[in-house]
Amino acid sequence: MGGKQLGIMSLAEALKKARERNLDLVQVTERVQPPVCRITDYGKYLYSLEKKKRQAKPKKAGDLKGIRLSFNISPHDLETRIRQAEKFIARGDKVKIEIILRGRQRALADFAKEKINQFLQKLNEKIPVKVEKDLERRGRNLIMIITKK
Repeated sequence: MGGKQLGIMSLAEALKKARERNLDLVQVTERVQPPVCRITDYGKYLYSLEKKKRQAKPKKAGDLKGIRLSFNISPHDLETRIRQAEKFIARGDKVKIEIILRGRQRALADFAKEKINQFLQKLNEKIPVKVEKDLERRGRNLIMIITKK
């Protein structure tokens, strides 16, 4: 065998050759006359078809990972969040930066915006990023989405 064509033969003869080799007779296409068949292991054949289908599927653009900053975040915690964001962006994921404003913090939204901008500046020093969705307020949250440049 070894990929050689055996020519046109009857179904009984093809089945006999497949059984001699302890393999299966697999119909590759039925659109042509006579139908094209292959002597192969059916399990391996299905696996190769599945593999081709998976490779043909388009790659995902990346997941959306979230990083939550607090209103009174310490500089050390900010550095930790920057390292997390750096890791996510290096993998190709998008990062959602979020600050939740509670109680009286809602009146100080400008201070929260400064915190997010400070986060972006420090992150940009390490890895270039672009803002995919500008800072917006959703209820009591401030949200921004960034990706790799």
